[in-house]
Amino acid sequence: MKRFLKNNVFLCCMLLGIILGCLAGAIWPVVLDGNGNVVSKGATGLEFLGTVFINMMFCVVVPMVFFSIASAIANMAGVKRAGKLMGTTIVTFLATAAIAGVLMYVVCRIFPLVSGQYTAAEGEVGETLGATDMIVNFFTKPDFTELFSRRAILPLIVAAVLFGFGVQLAGGKETKTARLMEDITACIMKTVKIITYYAPIGFFGFFASLVASYGPQLIGDYSRTLLIYYIMCFAYVLIFFPLYARFGGGKGAEKVMMRKLFRPAAMAFGSCSSVATIPTNIEVSEETGISKDVTDIVLPLGATMHMDGSAMSAIIKVAFLFGIFGQSFGTGKAILAIIVAVFSSVAMSGIPGGGGTGELVICTIFFPDQLAIAYPIAIALGNLVDPPATMVNAAGDYVVSFIVSRYVDGRDWLQKRLCAGEYEKS
Repeated sequence: MKRFLKNNVFLCCMLLGIILGCLAGAIWPVVLDGNGNVVSKGATGLEFLGTVFINMMFCVVVPMVFFSIASAIANMAGVKRAGKLMGTTIVTFLATAAIAGVLMYVVCRIFPLVSGQYTAAEGEVGETLGATDMIVNFFTKPDFTELFSRRAILPLIVAAVLFGFGVQLAGGKETKTARLMEDITACIMKTVKIITYYAPIGFFGFFASLVASYGPQLIGDYSRTLLIYYIMCFAYVLIFFPLYARFGGGKGAEKVMMRKLFRPAAMAFGSCSSVATIPTNIEVSEETGISKDVTDIVLPLGATMHMDGSAMSAIIKVAFLFGIFGQSFGTGKAILAIIVAVFSSVAMSGIPGGGGTGELVICTIFFPDQLAIAYPIAIALGNLVDPPATMVNAAGDYVVSFIVSRYVDGRDWLQKRLCAGEYEKS
């Protein structure tokens, strides 16, 4: 418990700010007269505290996205990352993230996250782009200056990727440009850290205003959403992890996996860090008998790219925001949301600030006219679901090793290890 509290001081402060904001909004609501005119603004007068935080984040997020992505690609050891093991690992990451996203969408359809309508926001959300328009807007903007806007985050990401590869082909990390971008990225991330110290105060003002406007219903909807997500994460671990292990390791593999799973799951939940869980994952993988080359590739790569929990959280954020804004979360939008969830969780998790970037992409696509409301709600949900999301992400790296081993070492790899005495029961 002490370690958990020590590693999650900021999360606790964030949660405290949200709770205090909700209480302030409930105690000091907006008062209307019989004609619907505002008599007292109540806690909405505290909204400026949240606006300061959001404006600061919006100003820093655009350069953060560009330089972090371009720098990560420019400073890679090499462009070629091919090979059976690498390909299998990445395909598995994408497949499990897609499965997690679909499951969360089904759950959100069965159990609506929002109990009623928030009429003040209804009808203000822009329509989702059509297929051809989305392709054009995904890759391009007609003018260079339009790239550097939070409303052009997808074209900005593509531009950063292209520029990063351009630097890579010009000499990669040996170039002065690559080193400069790495330094700029480090400085920007320090700036982001400074801004986040203000986040608890910002969320206090933001949620005070929201609850004052929409009442206790918002508190109930948040609680319902968090409860559904936490239950879904543990259900995913207990149901789908054994299925993945059985597929990867054959008969009896799920029992072997479950005996070892608690250690990485507890480490991930307590530390909220996939990277911090790598040593524990390596330890249990060696005890299981997974090949060292598989461990050396899957676990470090998984710490930055295997994000089933993040894919689930992306879907629940979209579903929650659609409910808040009174929009229908139909099949067409769901397919797009799942694609975005997988992309944002797998492709962006390896870059500094990738989580916040993924949330901005989601809000830009689905709620372009409500970024000032949708983005902080998505950030708040992301912080509150971080422990179980990290547990699914990091503990899942160990489970994915079973699937990769099947394609690299053969279907009976675990049985061979057991027969050879390479696996010892703990």
